[in-house]
Amino acid sequence: MGITLVGHTKGGIGKTTTTVQLAAGRARQGKSVLVVNGDRQKSLTNAIERRSAAGIAPRLTMVAYPDGDELRAQVLRLRDQYDDIIIDAGGRDSTALRHAMMIADLMLVPMEPGDFELDALFDELIPLINSIQAERGDNPLPVYSFLNKAEPKKLSADNLYAQKILEGLTELRYLPRTVVRRKPISSASARGLSLHEVPARDRDPKAIKELDALIEAIF
Repeated sequence: MGITLVGHTKGGIGKTTTTVQLAAGRARQGKSVLVVNGDRQKSLTNAIERRSAAGIAPRLTMVAYPDGDELRAQVLRLRDQYDDIIIDAGGRDSTALRHAMMIADLMLVPMEPGDFELDALFDELIPLINSIQAERGDNPLPVYSFLNKAEPKKLSADNLYAQKILEGLTELRYLPRTVVRRKPISSASARGLSLHEVPARDRDPKAIKELDALIEAIF
């Protein structure tokens, strides 16, 4: 697949949980996966280290490059050694996010329904996307968005409004693969685990179905 960036200029929308689920899911499909933490926070690093300490196979390789110049140089150096490189950039306009957007083959934007999240989308992320696309020129970055941490009620007003906004944007392509806010997702991700890898008693079939559909749509 190449380099997949999970990014946004806003924190708290589920970038790290999404990164863990994508990486673990691809590893379970037999792919060699490099996980890149482009955030100075260690949430992703801690999650992958917990997976390693627990001896969970397949193994995920983890590196951290919060500095944009280093991230770009090292990821480009390593790209041919892995089937997939998945980057989690911090929730702000950082050098790591900008450099990751310049080298990524695909950008995935988790979008939590809510007014503050929509404000960040229009005030920060879309201008940044436009700026990066201008720099990339004839090699535009495919940018996809999906509803993440959505309300459990499928036809909730917040879900429907956010979906309508995303469907009307030209800067992002709306991916109809909604992931509902569910505790098992965050609990498994904090341990570096796919939902398929947690004990059977803790599995959430609905969450598994949603995340499997997201992985299939992206890869």
